[in-house]
Amino acid sequence: MKTVGIIGGIGPESTVEYYRQIIDAYRARASEGSVSPVNAADGLATPYPSIIINSVDVSRLVHWLGAGELTVFTDYLANEIERLAAAGADFAALAANTPHLVFDELQKRSPIPLISIIEATCDEAGSMGFKRVALFGTRFTMQATFYPDVFTKAGIALVVPTAEDQRFIHEKYLGELLNNIFLPETRERLLDIVDRMKTNEDIEAVILGGTELPLLLTQPDHHGIPFLDTTRIHVRRIVAELYS
Repeated sequence: MKTVGIIGGIGPESTVEYYRQIIDAYRARASEGSVSPVNAADGLATPYPSIIINSVDVSRLVHWLGAGELTVFTDYLANEIERLAAAGADFAALAANTPHLVFDELQKRSPIPLISIIEATCDEAGSMGFKRVALFGTRFTMQATFYPDVFTKAGIALVVPTAEDQRFIHEKYLGELLNNIFLPETRERLLDIVDRMKTNEDIEAVILGGTELPLLLTQPDHHGIPFLDTTRIHVRRIVAELYS
């Protein structure tokens, strides 16, 4: 059995979702007959995945990003990935979108393979036939190039909200979502942004490019615009690797 290492804590609430969803998806796949039942005499008819979670300090990461200290940011994450490898992880994943800003460098330095949430989401969007999608996330995610770099190669155009809406999403993400605060008025404002982007930008879907966003926008779509839940998409890729 392979072991997955998760860089969690960025943020804590979505890390809990990663753990729960990996367990659920792994058991669901096992129930399809991919894995032989174990411990049936004890009432455990399906195996459980091997997971190591390294919960890091998101406040440090946000500070370093805000200060433009990408070298320190990268070194910190690289060291934490090495800790996962030393603990026995066969591969790893960053349980967040924003740290993928330095994914390529981390992959080069990592002693184990890394599963990219961006590449998994791009593959999902492509398989659904989307050609023009909106991107929600932190300011770091919406303004960086790591999403467009991957999606453009796949022929998918990315559209970000207006500067004012980006400020709103970023402030609510850091001030509320990362602190386990999910308010209906914030949800309604985000849905208003989706409506305006559908009208003004002709978007076909919205990437929830922050792993806390699906905890607020819990429905699969809004007025016919599907939400691409990057947590769930990433988990499916992780479970596929566990079974490979």
